[in-house]
Amino acid sequence: MSLIKPLQVLSDMKKVLIIGSNSFSGSDFVDLLLQTGKYQVIGVSRSAEKSALFLPYKNNRSGSFHFYQIDLNRDLERLDALIDQERPEYIVNFAAQSEVAPSWKYPHHWFQTNAVSLTALANILKDKKFLKRYVHISSPEVYGSCQGFITEEAPLNPSTPYAASKAAGDLSLFTFVKNFGFPLVMIRATNVYGPHQQLFKIIPRSIIYMKQRKKIPLHGGGRAVKSYIHIRDISRGELCAMEEGRPGEIYHFSPDKGVSVREVVSAIAERVSIPWESAIEIVEERLGQDHAYTIDSSKARREFNWAPQIELGEGIAQTVNWVERYFAEIEQQPLDYVHKE
Repeated sequence: MSLIKPLQVLSDMKKVLIIGSNSFSGSDFVDLLLQTGKYQVIGVSRSAEKSALFLPYKNNRSGSFHFYQIDLNRDLERLDALIDQERPEYIVNFAAQSEVAPSWKYPHHWFQTNAVSLTALANILKDKKFLKRYVHISSPEVYGSCQGFITEEAPLNPSTPYAASKAAGDLSLFTFVKNFGFPLVMIRATNVYGPHQQLFKIIPRSIIYMKQRKKIPLHGGGRAVKSYIHIRDISRGELCAMEEGRPGEIYHFSPDKGVSVREVVSAIAERVSIPWESAIEIVEERLGQDHAYTIDSSKARREFNWAPQIELGEGIAQTVNWVERYFAEIEQQPLDYVHKE
């Protein structure tokens, strides 16, 4: 007996399976795929679907999306059965334990998801001959402090359990490339932001705190330099990589320059007409905080003709509008990270 009723394949529509479709990045990618009208999309996440507050594709009434609640750590056999039944051409994996600070408290949880379960998944996928590309979402944190616009060939030098677990998973995936011709395309993108992001992230949290007249704790005075890039720009790049990326290759997606956390929070304060000095408090820097993330994305720009299109000011304005639209619901949500094993 089959696991579920397979999606009916419409003419000229390709099947894409998204692991981690409930995540910020995964849900925006689902939304982009559905907007194109070219794909049938299967979403998989360990938790039940959230509301439109966090899932932009909820506002898309396309019948080309189906969701299944499957935990990569506990239900790998069920995921395997779903993949065999649906036979997607593409699998894009956003699933990860992705927060840095809590990874110091539960490092084994990060390694279980980001390395051990990932390796088990790759071991299954390597035999799926129908799979055209497996796109894996990694992180530039595997490089450690990224100063000088480093390229995809830079050595791995992780500074935190999160980064080390992602580096371990990445290295494991490449063993399947080398020995089985696994069609891996790896993505490392810088600091994504935009509407529908997790509320504990610095940009939405700053907007919410300013609306609530709370002070924003600015770790290390906000000196760390990040490379903030709008989520839709990243999703566009990931779509290019899914369709055109060369198997076995890593692609960076990043803006033209970095900006300090302090500058970003200052821009938000200006946008919502709150005095900067009254909006923040300086607190101790985070353990293992890298000083900069400025990576080179010329490879993706050259091969895919990709470039960011949404300026930081415009993206902040979009995020402010999203917070204001959903503020009644947002006030009922936790604003701190909630760990799930």
